[in-house]
Amino acid sequence: MTDFLTRFSCLLDVGTAANAARAFEIYTALIADNARDDPPAEPFLLSLSPEYGPARLWLRDPGSADQQLAITFVTRCAEAFGLTGRWGFQWANIASDPVVDGFSGGAHVLDLSTGRTLEWISTGRWLAERIPEGGAR
Repeated sequence: MTDFLTRFSCLLDVGTAANAARAFEIYTALIADNARDDPPAEPFLLSLSPEYGPARLWLRDPGSADQQLAITFVTRCAEAFGLTGRWGFQWANIASDPVVDGFSGGAHVLDLSTGRTLEWISTGRWLAERIPEGGAR
């Protein structure tokens, strides 16, 4: 049976080590809220890594994760810490076996000061819009 996974790895700079510590509280609350959903979204992992510094959070999938949950976390952090500027990341949707339409990806850009999406793309949707149904892919 083919497994379908969403993979990503990105950083979020929250400005200070104190904010990074508070971000883990935001993460814990988000994951608890998510667990009450039916079905819950696949959670992502959050950590600090010395190579990225004390204020840069490392968000990544544990094998697969819901990218929207990561976006929600980032917008909550941006609001809590008054972050500004743009933040973005990209992901890959992959199949464990080579199946037709089993691979795609995307990217998302947020305005941190407003929490609004500035732009996003899904390569699967992009391709489907450019090749008529039934066309070669």
